[in-house]
Amino acid sequence: MKTPAQRLHLLPLLLLLCGECAQVCGCNETGMLERLPRCGKAFADMMQKVAVWKWCNLSEFIVYYESFTNCTEMETNIMGCYWPNPLAQSFITGIHRQFFSNCTVDRTHWEDPPDEVLIPLIAVPVVLTVAMAGLVVWRSKHTDRLL
Repeated sequence: MKTPAQRLHLLPLLLLLCGECAQVCGCNETGMLERLPRCGKAFADMMQKVAVWKWCNLSEFIVYYESFTNCTEMETNIMGCYWPNPLAQSFITGIHRQFFSNCTVDRTHWEDPPDEVLIPLIAVPVVLTVAMAGLVVWRSKHTDRLL
């Protein structure tokens, strides 16, 4: 009997064959939707090891998330479907809502300056550029005179 580690080298072959199955047999969406919750359950079980207040810190559970991603990809491919696909993405989004809905990204909200500031900041360089171009043209036509 082969150990799980010995069977692991068969995974690329399985994924390759399942990729061919998607082209020949088509995608079994019903089977995929039945299998994906296994990945969600396994991820939920692993996330129980992480304190809830650490769920927004990716470095605390990145290994679990990678396992979840690999699981969804493998289950999707086994059912002859491409990954990602809209149904799998919808499932993954549901998992995100379940675990990460309270995570916010603190970003600075940028606003345009008021028009009284913005207009001069745009107009002055434009006017200076036109004036300098005009000065160069005028000076090139009057090369015999000094300033």
